[in-house]
Amino acid sequence: MGESIIEATILKWLKKPGDVIKKDESVLEVATDKVDTEVPSTVGGVLNKLLFAEGEVVAIGKAIALIEIEATASASLPTSQAPVAQSEVNVSKKEIETAAATTISSDASHKFYSPLVLNIAKQEKIALSELEKIVGTGREGRVTKSDILAFVEKRKNEIPVAAPPIVAPATQETKSEYVEKPASSVSGAKEIIEMDRMRKMIAERMLDSKRISPHVTSFVEADVTNLMVWRNKMKKEFMEKEGDALTVTPIFIEALAKALKDFPMVNASVEGDKIIVKKEINIGMAVALPNGNLIVPVIKHADQLNMIGLTKRVNDLVKRARVNKLNPDEVSGGTYTMSNVGTFGNLMGTPIIVQPQLAIMAFGVAQKKTSSNRNTRRR
Repeated sequence: MGESIIEATILKWLKKPGDVIKKDESVLEVATDKVDTEVPSTVGGVLNKLLFAEGEVVAIGKAIALIEIEATASASLPTSQAPVAQSEVNVSKKEIETAAATTISSDASHKFYSPLVLNIAKQEKIALSELEKIVGTGREGRVTKSDILAFVEKRKNEIPVAAPPIVAPATQETKSEYVEKPASSVSGAKEIIEMDRMRKMIAERMLDSKRISPHVTSFVEADVTNLMVWRNKMKKEFMEKEGDALTVTPIFIEALAKALKDFPMVNASVEGDKIIVKKEINIGMAVALPNGNLIVPVIKHADQLNMIGLTKRVNDLVKRARVNKLNPDEVSGGTYTMSNVGTFGNLMGTPIIVQPQLAIMAFGVAQKKTSSNRNTRRR
């Protein structure tokens, strides 16, 4: 489910006990802090038992269902097993639906809400009319856990602070009775924001990386005049022929792939006292999300793609990353990472290494410079 994912929420079972399942056929939908995705079966057979119900949070690597792999497509479960498995699932689902029904009913809405979201809505006393106003960032606009928690925090901040009680003027005789403690500040000078799970994970990974790897940064200024001239010349033609915008990102990824071919020891990771040199060149690119978090989709086999392939792959991953539609495989398996701080107008940056990789490259802004009465562009 990705290198930094430790748990996932079961959104919906697509199969029920007794169903025949083919290998690679989707069995359920899950939600993580990065993506909502369908999970395929690694084997074929008959679904015997569901070990977790919809809405439950499960640790990565834990068994979630039992599949009878020796059963044929025409086989069925023994009569003594099927009703038990079905009963266990129904009870769990009923408990979840009942818990959420006191405040909100998903049947009353045309939108789909996961049991987890409905449960949070119940706990926070969020009415259906309020829930339907939340803009979801999940697949097909689905409201995720992060979306509803952000709404809860926003709603708390919008609740007006009650006026302090009126205290009668103190007299000489009653002065001691009306002496109050200093009032706590309600000036709004501070705002407390609870981190979502993704941001907590980012913070933990950054601290871990600093602890694991001594970070040494080197800055190099490069003349990219010819590169920018070529890109500006080709971008219109590229858009007309390929239907995609030609940015500098795929150009730099191509350069990185070639450099990693020349210096394979950089395309490696460290495990204990061993250096694992990777044969595949899979380059991750940091993408800023609308909520302020970062995600790193990976361009697999970047050295085997031409400029057209790289451009289409980069644009597709960036577009889907910003609407939370990446698959788990697309955010894992990176061997080297790049970050473009130039999009913020910065000349240079000091990114943190994505563990267990050995290095990371940050590109700064490309700008015109005058040297010996000649305009040059540097990166």
